[in-house]
Amino acid sequence: MGTPDRPLSRRRLLGGGALAVGGGVVGAGLTHAGAATDTPPATPPAQPLGTQTVPFFGAHQAGIDTPAQAHAVFLAFDLLDGVDRAALGRMMRLLTDDAARLTQGRPALADTEPELAVVPARLTVTFGFGPKVFAAAGVETQRPRSLEPLPAFPIDKLQPRWTGGDLLIQICADDPLTVTHTQRMLIKDTRAFGRLRWTQRGFRRGRGMQDDGVTQRNVMGQLDGTRNPPLGSPVFDGAVWVDSGPRWLHGGTTVVVRRIRAELETWDAADPTAKEFAVGRRLSDGAPLTGVAEHDEPDLTKTNELGFTVISESAHIARAHVRSDRQRIFRRPYNYDDAPAPDGTSDAGLIFAAYQRDIGSQFLPIQRNLAENDLLNDWITPIGSAVFAVPPGCREGEWVGQSLLG
Repeated sequence: MGTPDRPLSRRRLLGGGALAVGGGVVGAGLTHAGAATDTPPATPPAQPLGTQTVPFFGAHQAGIDTPAQAHAVFLAFDLLDGVDRAALGRMMRLLTDDAARLTQGRPALADTEPELAVVPARLTVTFGFGPKVFAAAGVETQRPRSLEPLPAFPIDKLQPRWTGGDLLIQICADDPLTVTHTQRMLIKDTRAFGRLRWTQRGFRRGRGMQDDGVTQRNVMGQLDGTRNPPLGSPVFDGAVWVDSGPRWLHGGTTVVVRRIRAELETWDAADPTAKEFAVGRRLSDGAPLTGVAEHDEPDLTKTNELGFTVISESAHIARAHVRSDRQRIFRRPYNYDDAPAPDGTSDAGLIFAAYQRDIGSQFLPIQRNLAENDLLNDWITPIGSAVFAVPPGCREGEWVGQSLLG
């Protein structure tokens, strides 16, 4: 594959063949030493938010350990009949090349609106493979053991239109038009290989509305992600990046995407004390009920004057608590807010994207605890669910998924 600086046609990218399915064809800055001077160096001007970029190539795919952008869309596709390993490879070459260009503020190949590509706004594109990809590609033995649809939970009311999928494309940026343009370009790349199954658009607070790194609130007013392992830390690396199992996935991860509807009408009817009791944290600042600041460690054994634990054993943070850093998951959620019903009832909630090394040993134990006896279940309803293996990143001249499909 050519580099973004070298002209490259789709025909060359696909190996010179016609596009068909199932058949045989188908940033480093520069510095230099200078003379000593008493004049302090000038402070470089701040880079405009719209021109900021995130490197596409690297050991890991971007969009996971990237500080979350303001806007996101999650796209899931079903593979067309006859798509095999060779066809998947052609698709991923196309997607990789276009994503590499767009994330750096350059038009995709055959981009009919190149003017829309010049504001990357920290654009990232992240790809994932659903369980059926491995059978289609004839590499079932390479499927991670726990990469399978989640078991049924009693709190779930899953809807097929938000559930499953063979290919995931996660697109995030600080500008919604950038997200929309990238979505259109990448959907074009998949048309010969798959059919769009679902689209979920999400948002967080706009970039610059709060300092980077501030924990975001969801539509229920809660701080969401307080207990996340810090980006770039050994705890994050140990919880998120795969380091065992199928060799092709080392340096990658897995993601669970859950669409969780917030029952806002009944949540509104609860008083603040009931809400904080259910969550185990103060709504005002996110501090645990046993602490004074958001990131204080919750004391799940502390009791009140009546002998009851201050944080209920059924509170959300108690049910989600894990004992080992290797059991933690990394939450990268986005809010959604679709059109209300004719009577004004809200259709809003959370696109809950959870990254971890292994779904079976990390996400599932937490979810079982939550489904069994989480007070917050009175106000939330999971209505969508999907799981994907997220390949590691790639070097320039390579393509995402090459370690599996190449």
